Amino acid sequence: MRISRHARNNMRLYRIRPRDLEAALQAPDRSEREGRYHVVYKTFPGRFRDKPLKVVYAVEEDTVIITTYPLQRTYRR
Repeated sequence: MRISRHARNNMRLYRIRPRDLEAALQAPDRSEREGRYHVVYKTFPGRFRDKPLKVVYAVEEDTVIITTYPLQRTYRR
């Protein structure tokens, strides 16, 4: 698994642990597909103000994490 520089910076900024990222990828609460990107959401009770963590990634030779951050507010589609 390769994590982009942008994602590593967001992990540092929002205090996202590597194990949070792994948990979101292995057992997401919700997942979507947007073109070639996969989007997963995972809620961690007591962390990130109880908002879900959003992880956007693309699958190539190895998994590439595009970005990761906790949602600030809920959006409806």
